[in-house]
Amino acid sequence: MIRKSERTVFLADCESFYASVEKADHPGCKNKPVAVAGGLAKSGIILAACPIAKSFGISTAERLGEALIKCPELVVMRPRMQHYIDVSLMITQIYKEYTDLVEIFSIDEQFLDVSGSLHFFGDPITMAISIQQKVLKQTGVKVRIGIGSNKMLSKMATDIWAKKSETGIFTLNQPDIEKLLWAQPVHKMFGVGSRMSAHFTKLGMTTIGDIARTSLPRLKERFRTRFGKQSDIHAEVMWRTANGLDDSPVTPGTFNTPPKSVGHMMTLPRDYIDNREVDTILLELTEEVCRDCRRKGYMGWVISVSCMCSPYDAPTGFSRQMKMPDPTNNTNVVYEASKKLFYRYWDKMPVRRVGIMLSNLVDDEDYQLTLFEDQTKSRALDKATDIIKDRYGSAAIVRASSLTTSGQAIERAQRIGGHYK
Repeated sequence: MIRKSERTVFLADCESFYASVEKADHPGCKNKPVAVAGGLAKSGIILAACPIAKSFGISTAERLGEALIKCPELVVMRPRMQHYIDVSLMITQIYKEYTDLVEIFSIDEQFLDVSGSLHFFGDPITMAISIQQKVLKQTGVKVRIGIGSNKMLSKMATDIWAKKSETGIFTLNQPDIEKLLWAQPVHKMFGVGSRMSAHFTKLGMTTIGDIARTSLPRLKERFRTRFGKQSDIHAEVMWRTANGLDDSPVTPGTFNTPPKSVGHMMTLPRDYIDNREVDTILLELTEEVCRDCRRKGYMGWVISVSCMCSPYDAPTGFSRQMKMPDPTNNTNVVYEASKKLFYRYWDKMPVRRVGIMLSNLVDDEDYQLTLFEDQTKSRALDKATDIIKDRYGSAAIVRASSLTTSGQAIERAQRIGGHYK
């Protein structure tokens, strides 16, 4: 049992989220292998696979063609990102019926600090079962819940045990860390990927316990030898994780903190060589960035432009920034600055990826008037186009250049995070 002096934190994870939502919306697929794929051609990538599909060996991020070889009867569905976001927000509201301390970790994972509300719902297991039942009933999505005295323990309880448990619930208590967590292979520790796992193996550390039992000064010393002088913080994070130490609070509204920058990047469907084609992409990206800034109430002092050129096996490119005379979120002003920066550093190689970013943000209520531009008029025009796009969609009003073969604005308006809404 978690001691009364400790917090009780849940990490609630939605099982095969995208695929679960699709199966809930298509009852006829209940007992069929279902996968959601980014692109229905054989080169498409599996974004989520239901447990039945996974039993055939299908995994996230593999190519659709490979998945169909493993399971010819696989039901493949195109992603509906906006719908998944809506369902995720619905699940968030269910969690808030149990505690006001809910922190979104990803679209399908959320932390809940239930320390202050346990007395309303019983012990942690009873509360977790209640959450599972309510989410399943209202959305059709199964939730796995890891329970611990902090976020780190609840996350590893979910990933290592709850996801494989028949009940979908597992508690990792502080006193049980040595017996349960330390025996696990190092690649199962949160924050350790395949590359870091290989580094630990070369250091002679194959289990989580090997890291935890190494003194912090000694671990820092070994990290400095392998990664350089600036690795002390990384070493401490790994050591604290292995020992189940985490003081960070469950923080609602984590994604509402003021941004340090606003940017967008676009991978192009083909090589862009002509200046006019590049100008179209710079303008479209600038419009997205400036619109986001206006929506959030910011202007930027610094513009950054990044570019990657073909070929992929030996790409060239650049990432440069410059400070503008005044902070702005005006599309035309930022567009002219982006062109100036881009053409100063472009080596004329075929362009395959472009990014625009505004940083050093300030409040957009206080702006500098100039003698050569009607700021009030330009801001009113930007606001009018924003209202139209907010009401009718991003493609409701576009520049004429976006209607050419090089334009991507209409196609991008149909997507969220690179996938169709």
